[in-house]
Amino acid sequence: MDLAQQAKIVDSIHDTLHDFVGQRLKVRANMGRSKIVESEGVLTQVHPQLFIMEVDRKRGRTVRQSYQYVDVLTGMVELSQNGEPLFEPFEIENPNAIPEKTEVVLEEKVLS
Repeated sequence: MDLAQQAKIVDSIHDTLHDFVGQRLKVRANMGRSKIVESEGVLTQVHPQLFIMEVDRKRGRTVRQSYQYVDVLTGMVELSQNGEPLFEPFEIENPNAIPEKTEVVLEEKVLS
């Protein structure tokens, strides 16, 4: 997947999430080192590079958390609503493909 395709996907994630502003979503974020955080909250804002959610905490408190669209693209952040994922996993086309080698042909000129 080249950068142009990734940029188009990030734009489509942004556009899709723009339609969900104000709705409750469930977030599952992989924080690394086998730490996965699951929370539920309201999508409050979408910005060009990230989106913000107000997530429910203990005793009725809420906190703001921000996530990047790139994290959704890479699968580090998963979003769902009513148990249904908002995005299917994004597949990399031909992950085992080896780029083709280009041949460079040099012409020899004989000077007399």
